[in-house]
Amino acid sequence: MKKFRKLAAASCAALLVAAMGAGCGSKAPTNQLEMYEGNFSEMQLIHHMIKMVVEAHTDLTVNIKDEMTSVNMFKELTAKDPSCDLMNSYDGTLLTTYLKLDPEDVPAGQSIYDFSNETAETQYGVHLLDKLGFNDTYCVAVPQAIADQYNLTTISDLVPVASELRFGAEHEFFTEEGSMKYGPFTKFYGLNFKEAIPVDLGLKYAAVENGSFEVTEVYSTDGLNRKAQLKVLEDDKNFFPEYNGAILIRDDVIEKYKDVAPNLVDVLNTLGGKFTNESMTDLTYQVDVEGKSVDDVAQAFLTQQGLL
Repeated sequence: MKKFRKLAAASCAALLVAAMGAGCGSKAPTNQLEMYEGNFSEMQLIHHMIKMVVEAHTDLTVNIKDEMTSVNMFKELTAKDPSCDLMNSYDGTLLTTYLKLDPEDVPAGQSIYDFSNETAETQYGVHLLDKLGFNDTYCVAVPQAIADQYNLTTISDLVPVASELRFGAEHEFFTEEGSMKYGPFTKFYGLNFKEAIPVDLGLKYAAVENGSFEVTEVYSTDGLNRKAQLKVLEDDKNFFPEYNGAILIRDDVIEKYKDVAPNLVDVLNTLGGKFTNESMTDLTYQVDVEGKSVDDVAQAFLTQQGLL
């Protein structure tokens, strides 16, 4: 009896150690892709669409973790011990923010997409998949009333009146991460605004509607532009490059899942070319203005496109 009790105790102890080890040092399941939630609706929509098509057409699951900024997401994607496998990105962001290069660094005859893709793969082991179809570039916008008051059509039209106007944008636009930000932009155009006002991303549109500032930076596919009745000014000197949306994935992810999901790239590329600037604006409008859930909007779009 004593021998039996000792064996039973030993077995229980072994099971307890194994259970503790699984809880403390366990990693994500080997058939699970790891992503982070984006901090704006467009990225959230693409990430949830990725989850839906991958889980519908492969044996993988997708885990979308807490919200994170794009810059930090890229750092996690390319870390020595990465916690992110793929993310929505843009060729212009890849070039100017992550690779810290300028459009002038792109060799003649080569696109920003191809050059940034090749460079990122060499330096970080990541690459863009097919273009999604929309160009969500930076734009400069003003309320229609301000455009009418100052007769504004282009960004250059701001130069003689900038000292009377305040420029507001999210904190990220005022950082030094990348060349397509406030400092280089105002220097390029020779703009000297009365004041520069950083705000939280979620408060930017309310601030411009409430008159906290008169000029702001927006994205071309943001549905809130329509709600706020903003006039987008022509980038007449072509300062901002293209920002073609595309999924950014680490090379080793494809290799890792080649047996369990050999069709992973093909499935992700079913999203390629499915969007236009107009359709993405409609999608973000449904989320940000009409209050629909990201999942409902994403699922309806994928079903309409025949991907679910």
